[in-house]
Amino acid sequence: MKYEILFIVRPDLEEASIKEISKKFEDILTKHGAKILSSKDMGQKELAYEIKNHKSGYYFLINVESDIDAINEFDRLALISEEVIRHLIVKLDK
Repeated sequence: MKYEILFIVRPDLEEASIKEISKKFEDILTKHGAKILSSKDMGQKELAYEIKNHKSGYYFLINVESDIDAINEFDRLALISEEVIRHLIVKLDK
């Protein structure tokens, strides 16, 4: 299955930390058997509404081909991560 994952990282971190977090989440996917088709750093953007007292965040978009196990692990770790303020996973095909 193909999935599109968008996640937003807190804006109050240093640039090196932000890149490290992005790499960490990509590694989580590949460690669990996902194949990353594309990865894009979309930069800092203003949020439509405040999330966890932040008015902006760093957006990352990853397209992967994976089974559900890698996606579930990404979802679980993104939910408990203090650095990720929001994430969205969309299944692209059947």
